[in-house]
This record gives sequence, structure tokens and C-alpha cells, in this order.
Amino acid sequence: MRLPFGDGSIDVELPACSATVAEPRGGEPIDVRTAAEAAIADSDGPALSELATASDTVAIVVTDVTRATPDGELVDLLLSALGSEGITRDQVTVVVGLGLHRPMTDAELESMLGEHAALAVNHDPAETIAAGEVDGVEIECNRRVAAADLVLATGMVEPHQYAGFSGGGKTVAIGAGGESLIRYTHGPDMLSQSGVRLGRIDDNPFRQVVDTAGELCGLEFCINATHGPAGILDVAAGEPRNVVRTLVDSARDALSVEVDGEYDAVIAGVGAPKDANLYQTTRAATYVALGAKNPLREGGRIVIPAELSEGAGEGTGEQRFHTWLSEAESAESLYNRMRTGYAPGAQRAFVVARTLREHDVYITNSEAPDVVDDCLMYARERVEDAVDPGSDVLVVPDALNTLLV
Repeated sequence: MRLPFGDGSIDVELPACSATVAEPRGGEPIDVRTAAEAAIADSDGPALSELATASDTVAIVVTDVTRATPDGELVDLLLSALGSEGITRDQVTVVVGLGLHRPMTDAELESMLGEHAALAVNHDPAETIAAGEVDGVEIECNRRVAAADLVLATGMVEPHQYAGFSGGGKTVAIGAGGESLIRYTHGPDMLSQSGVRLGRIDDNPFRQVVDTAGELCGLEFCINATHGPAGILDVAAGEPRNVVRTLVDSARDALSVEVDGEYDAVIAGVGAPKDANLYQTTRAATYVALGAKNPLREGGRIVIPAELSEGAGEGTGEQRFHTWLSEAESAESLYNRMRTGYAPGAQRAFVVARTLREHDVYITNSEAPDVVDDCLMYARERVEDAVDPGSDVLVVPDALNTLLV
């Protein structure tokens, strides 16, 4: 079998095991530019032409390197549409929604945005302005976003551990927000609520909070995409909540796989850009174990080939994640300690601890085996070294874009 690895793939052979492959229907890839043009022209909610005036200053919040959003195409089309309303480039700032991830490099911005990279600034959570309150929590917003007359966003609607699906208001509220909202939404009280789960947007308190916070930050119009193994599957534009709901329907249809029985091991593929660091890579483990259906039997393990060129990760959140895991004696003790609270970014350590209480996680083929071993997980040179002979194995080639149901 072939699994994603970095920008390429690796071949895995398990001749002594029984293997079942969970591959979603996937859908047919679309031409992003054609679909995005049509989405902007026929938006769900007020048209961009109704929202923009020639004198407006505009902030476009985009996703960062951890998302596979076609931001370059989407920003180019948004700028073209704004230009039709008399808005020039010097009235526009592109804010990279980092949340607590590391800043993007100039080379990465050039690769992502092309000729529009000169308009981009990395979000700094320390440079935020109060925008209102949700559930008694102060909502902070990037100062450039807060100062703009019109706020737009790109986004990727894909399965998300807490929001159900990402995209919509989350790009602005979390990506271009401050630590207060991240602390609240990613804290143990929020993440312990039953409605906060992968693949669910209805009655999901996390989703509700980030949608409201995005509105408080001024977001009026977004253009989002959703994707599957074959590529981008759909694009929608307009009112953010409507856009998310439209693309969730497309994503569920393309990404859901029914799973029968229980397995000794799940091999979960990740690939670039998510397998650059351990923080993002562990999403595959928690998506498997904490999703709608856990396919593992008691004591089953999760095996993930990942490049880990950045080790644990370089951002504030990634470093907090690493500190919690690397200093813990056990998953159980870590989980119990984190139940009392933690700084934003460390939430991934909390959900990883939840997973590790029930299942061992093996990371193979990586450039940072010492980091893996330090973080309560097991490093192995190859996938084959992490699977016991005779195991019943479920292979999920694209674990971050597969909903096991």
C-alpha cells in the first residue's frame, strides 16, 4: 500500500496482517478558479458588491501553512472583485491567520500568495484590540482587522476535532484573535462538552462561539473550499455560517466511511503540510480515537508515518504542547493535571493524553524520533516495525480527511 509522507509517499507492506482500507468516496476535483468565480458571483447572503464601497479599507484574513487552502487563487479573485467596486490594492491588507502557530516565512508567503505576498502580514496575538464578549469572555481581534471597514476571509472547511469542521468565522476569531478566546474554547471545560466533537456543527458550543466571535471581529463575507483525497471538491462564498453549512454537506458526502468490526491497529496517513510537526501530526491519532466511531479494540494502537521536519513544531502553541507531553510521567497523570487548566496551544496535549490513556501511538519514518519518544509516544523506523504480525489492520490513507462512522 502507498501512504502520504511529506510532499510524496512511502510504500508499506504488511504480508503477515489482514488489512482493510478505509477510503472515502472522495468526489471529483473541480477547477478552483472557475468554482470560486461562480461562488463570488452567486454568493449565499449579501453579495460582495453590496458590502464594499470604493472608500473602504479591507482586511482579508487567510489561513496559514497548516491548511491546504488555495489562498492564492481565492485572494486574487477577491482583489479582482474589490477592484470592480473601486477598491485598490493599497486599501487592502492580507492578514495571515496564525492563531498561535509560527509566523510564515517570506518564501512561504510568496509560494502561497504569489504577486499578492507583498500585501501580507503575519498575525501577532500580542497586537489585538477588544471587539466584544461571548459567554463572558473578551474577544480580541488583530488591530488591522479591527480597523478595517470591511473584513473578508478565506478558509478550508475540513474535519476539525473541536469545531466539527473548520472554516467560516474560525479563520478570523481564532486565526486573527487573541489568547483569551483560544484559552476559553480550547480549555478543558469546553473540550469536555459532549457536543464538541469531530464532524459535528449542530449544537456544538465550540462552533457557536467561534461563529459569534468572528462576527464581533467584523467578518461579513468569506470564501471557503473543502477538499478530499482527489483535491478541492467544492467552493462556496457569502455569509460565513451559510458557507460552512454548504461545504459541510459536500465534505460529509465525500469523506464519510462506514467501519464494521474492531481492529488491532489503525495506520493513519497524514502527509504535507500537516506532517511537518508532531503537533499537527497527532491530529490523525485523535481523529481516529475521538471521532464519531473509534475502530480500535481495547489495547489497539495507532501508527502514523510522518516526516516531522519541524520536530514538535515551532510556534507558541506547538512548544506548549511539547512541554506538557515531554514533562509528563504518564498519559493518565497528564490528563488529570490538565483537567485543571492550561495555556492556549496546550489543548492538543490534552486531547492526545485522552487518546494515549486508551491507545499507544507510534510515529514512524520521522526525522525527529527523540521528540516522539519524549512525548509519551513510540518512534519506529518503519511502519512495518510498529505493527505486530497477524494484526487486523485498518488503513486510513488520508486520516485528516476521512470521517469514520
